[in-house]
Amino acid sequence: MIKLFDNGVYLLNGTEIVEHAEEVKAKTGQEVSPAEAAKNTMAYNILADHNTSGNMDRLQIKFDKLTSHDITFVGIIQTARASGLEKFPIPYVLTNCHNSLCAVGGTINEDDHMFGLTCAKKYGGVYVPPHQAVIHQFAREMLAGGGKMILGSDSHTRYGALGTMAMGEGGPELVKQLLNKTYDIKMPGVIGIYLDGEPMKGVGPQDVALAIIGATFGNGYVNNKVMEFVGPGVEKLSADFRIGIDVMTTETTCLSSIWKTDEKIKEFYDIHGRVEEYKELNPGAVAYYDGMVYVNLSEIKPMIAMPFHPSNVYTIDEVNANLKDVLHDVEQKALVSLDGAVDYSLQSKIVDGRLYVDQGIIAGCAGGGFENICAAADIIRGKYIGFDEFTFSVYPASTPIYMELVKNGAVADLMAAGTIVKTAFCGPCFGAGDTPANNAFSIRHSTRNFPNREGSKLQSGQIASVALMDARSIAATAANKGFLTPATDMDVEYKGRKYHFDQNIYANRVFDSKGVADPSVEIKFGPNIKDWPAMAALPENLLLKVVSEIHDPVTTTDELIPSGETSSYRSNPLGLAEFALSRKDPAYVGRAKEVQKAEKAIEAGQCPLDVLEELKPVMAKVRETYPEAGEGNLGIGSTIFAVKPGDGSAREQAASCQKVLGGWANIANEYATKRYRSNLINWGMLPFITEESHENLSFKNGDYIFVPEIKKAIEEKASDIKAYVVGDELKEIQLKLGDMTDAEREIILKGCLINYYRG
Repeated sequence: MIKLFDNGVYLLNGTEIVEHAEEVKAKTGQEVSPAEAAKNTMAYNILADHNTSGNMDRLQIKFDKLTSHDITFVGIIQTARASGLEKFPIPYVLTNCHNSLCAVGGTINEDDHMFGLTCAKKYGGVYVPPHQAVIHQFAREMLAGGGKMILGSDSHTRYGALGTMAMGEGGPELVKQLLNKTYDIKMPGVIGIYLDGEPMKGVGPQDVALAIIGATFGNGYVNNKVMEFVGPGVEKLSADFRIGIDVMTTETTCLSSIWKTDEKIKEFYDIHGRVEEYKELNPGAVAYYDGMVYVNLSEIKPMIAMPFHPSNVYTIDEVNANLKDVLHDVEQKALVSLDGAVDYSLQSKIVDGRLYVDQGIIAGCAGGGFENICAAADIIRGKYIGFDEFTFSVYPASTPIYMELVKNGAVADLMAAGTIVKTAFCGPCFGAGDTPANNAFSIRHSTRNFPNREGSKLQSGQIASVALMDARSIAATAANKGFLTPATDMDVEYKGRKYHFDQNIYANRVFDSKGVADPSVEIKFGPNIKDWPAMAALPENLLLKVVSEIHDPVTTTDELIPSGETSSYRSNPLGLAEFALSRKDPAYVGRAKEVQKAEKAIEAGQCPLDVLEELKPVMAKVRETYPEAGEGNLGIGSTIFAVKPGDGSAREQAASCQKVLGGWANIANEYATKRYRSNLINWGMLPFITEESHENLSFKNGDYIFVPEIKKAIEEKASDIKAYVVGDELKEIQLKLGDMTDAEREIILKGCLINYYRG
């Protein structure tokens, strides 16, 4: 079904995989080095077109367009305003698909929307009102272009199927683009994803995506690399099918994605009235990839990602055949993911030897596409979901899609079966909509199934589970009244309805400045929209208290700062920070604030030892070796340890919440994603690496770590940092910073990106 090549490979004429250079020479008569052939990938050429550094090893990228939604754009624009923003220099689209439920938190969310509308007018942007479209569907319909690059403040910013290399990053990276700066990275590796064969009837894009995620996530095969989709199987897939696979590439932890394009993609642009944006993309005659994933589409069966990660994949047939064993395995993994905070069992979901689920949802940028919903309607037509616990909800990804589904009768078929059809909203993807009952089991065609991402609250004793599936098998399960069923078991006539896009839906409602700014517009600030607090520059020496210690194999951004109910506070840095690590380590905020008292005392010109008694013996021990450490040259703050933090969302608040609570660093064995590490740096936090096993750390929660001459180390571009665990003696440890650009080091020295741009 899926094969990973152990080494780099060549691709000849976009179709033939060749493992050795000698074979390439024999077939082509040419002697081509890997370095030269790597220039023939689609990814290399798009990056070269957008690189401003003149050095393809060290890229400085300028994007063509930007996009954000309503739990990120307020903080981004506030940061940019504090850094000198006068006008959006490139098209910037502000969508409103996350904080759409304006009743959550009173009128707070609508205040954010009005902030966005007035900023779009003032600075020359585009504003998409709530319920019109989810961020990524609008981008597909109205922003993508062949050979272009788009940067979005949402991790699922992926438009590779349309020939657009898109990346999801934390807000500070968008701020840099708004201030005419660049996105600085080393040239990423490029991994070929070779699609062969053709999907069987009933298999959908989520099935293919989950199979790829299952094969590549755990081993980091594509981590921080570009996935380039090639091979004869691509042309067998519709544009919607490709889009459905592409959006899920984020869950492999890759950097970005790009696909070869053809007449089906040209037709997509033509349908949306933008055929001029189409560009044919193909790899060169001899292209070299740093790795290759061979995918036989014909062998992929309906898949399910069991709780609590998209990589925890099985075929649905496997789950049904080995139900007790699979559920037991999930329960054992839950002991790690949930830290024993609640009793967790799935055995009650076995009813008459079958898996009964409580909820089915098709939604968002992954599930809400036209073809997915049409297929679901075809499966459930003439059936009904029943009147027991099982519920079924469908969220079309945009109003134009919704309108077409109404016109072609798909909505009628769904609703007649008992389905609730709702407006474009990302809520089910991050815990702000359709939160299941306690102990319920939900199947979803959405992007993630991390713990609590469906909205349950461990701190309140509530836990629910989410499994990811394709819309087709969700509809098949709904047709069987909640009993897990692969779509391949259903005898269905798929109508293959044609899509018609009504551009007037957006033309009549979306505000588009056409890039013209109006400085006279007054920005509307709701009472919950707060400025970032002042942040100090990096001191000469640092004293860090470890205030949280997380030993899970991977820590998601949802665990660092929860989604769902916290979304109303995304525009309020201090208010949001109260929720930091609340589902993983509820004592974290209190511990961090206690340490922060010392730093605030320093800022007020007071002695920190007077406000935090525990510092006295710590500083006494430090001064035995470093007598000069103290007044005028010492910063005091907190740090956390996690084995591999930052999987998942691009949300910068996973880092900024730690910063506003006095955090100066993270310590990790590795960082799950490039974007989380970048978020730490952009908020002035040191991304330390320790090579010590997490099971045998030299420090523990509650310990103080003294880092002498840290400012000097940053200035001198040191990669190895000497530090000490403070106890009865100073125990030396080694920390690493990894590769950092000159700009990143300067941001760290200044204390955060805002300070860096203020000068």
